[in-house]
Amino acid sequence: MTSDAAALDVSDLAGRQVTVAGLGVSGVPAARALRGLGASVTVVNGSDGEPQRAQAAELEPLGITVRLGDGEALPEGTELIVTTPGWKPTSPLFLAAAEAGVPIWGDVELAWRLRGADAPPWLAVTGTNGKTTTVRMLAAILEAAGLRTAAVGNIGVSLLDIVLGDEPYDVLAVELSSYQLHWAPSLRAHSGAVLNLAPDHLDWHGSMAAYAADKGRIYEGNRVACVYNAADPATEDLVRAADVEEGCRAIGFTLGTPGPSQLGVVEDILVDRAFVANREKQAQELAEVSDVNPPAPHNIANALAAAALARAFGVPPRAVRDGLRAFRPDPHRVEHVADVGGVAYVDDSKATNTHAAEASLGAYEHIVWIAGGLAKGATFDELVLTAAKRLRGVVLIGADRALIGEALARHATDVPVVDLDRTDTGAMAAAVREAARLARPGDTVLMAPACASMDMFTNYNKRGDAFAAAVHDLASGRVPDDQ
Repeated sequence: MTSDAAALDVSDLAGRQVTVAGLGVSGVPAARALRGLGASVTVVNGSDGEPQRAQAAELEPLGITVRLGDGEALPEGTELIVTTPGWKPTSPLFLAAAEAGVPIWGDVELAWRLRGADAPPWLAVTGTNGKTTTVRMLAAILEAAGLRTAAVGNIGVSLLDIVLGDEPYDVLAVELSSYQLHWAPSLRAHSGAVLNLAPDHLDWHGSMAAYAADKGRIYEGNRVACVYNAADPATEDLVRAADVEEGCRAIGFTLGTPGPSQLGVVEDILVDRAFVANREKQAQELAEVSDVNPPAPHNIANALAAAALARAFGVPPRAVRDGLRAFRPDPHRVEHVADVGGVAYVDDSKATNTHAAEASLGAYEHIVWIAGGLAKGATFDELVLTAAKRLRGVVLIGADRALIGEALARHATDVPVVDLDRTDTGAMAAAVREAARLARPGDTVLMAPACASMDMFTNYNKRGDAFAAAVHDLASGRVPDDQ
């Protein structure tokens, strides 16, 4: 980002030439907002498919120029770029902007600058895994306290739509990706949380250090609390490095007994030793572990992080319990599909990286694991070492399944492995049948692929749907035609 980024102001965009990089959930609202401010807007988008043409047809009557199949050259006269999250900092468009001295804002940066003087504060969440669940838990807790709120941001709800809408809110629960934080230098949340850090999106950020630094931006300027994971020292390091407002506190969460200024678990009770009158000697009961759905360890950690942010905003203890009880997780996140023959079938298709899969595998004692897909440069030795004692068997699918197979051959030699060399529409049904053959009553067949889905499926949702359909066919005794 150029040093000129701070010099521009949203009140000074009328008549300016602004380029929006990308369409989609973020780019369309950004283009509309900029046009509403009087800017001359050009949208560039590398893809030129039917969805993009439909979005272009929506924007062009507003006087917005849309260039599909074009994303490398800097449009002539561009004075500002507003980017959607997926565009890499090394994109030719951004390199050209840097050479020309053109500033770059993300859509979150634009939303932050457009908020009014009486705008609701942001409680912000990032991390490698668990962001969406934590933000939705946080919103449920805030609603249980009688507050007007919304779960927004990287969760799929544009912050620009919220900021420019007429709905009044008391507070926003905001999910932010590392991509969004990279391009949001002005963001100053009421309180922020980094749930965890593990290698991910390194092709975008260039290094683990750069990835962590972008995550750490969520703490900059926090007013009340910087929430970190006591089991992940890297998150606490980010708190120490942050420039926060006077009086802002570091608040840890732990699955063990909490110390002062922490939230944790004592005898299956979620407790608060941070937002109490005497945190050296007092602990406030918030909820029971059984109030968390599902009560897997990583999800309890999500609940504690959500509770910490809510408590930082002054939410009473009862609202934490009521909000967690009311919360229902999104599909494909450690979702119990069915029990068949005494075996539980669990869909965690959202586990698209090794860190998420490790958390999922740690929640069950005896597992037949369905894994594989696009590895995105990941390695699997540490994951297999951690999970080996729990594995009853493994069924491998997808383009990069051999990488997991090689790790299993090194570290889990006694575990039976089925290598499914097929990518057709019946592959998931075959995987479920093979997993059922390996499983014993009391086991869990867990689809936690540790990989992205796009080699075989449109997205992780479609992969999860295929798994659930195959499980239901198994339960009903139906056998697909392509067996």
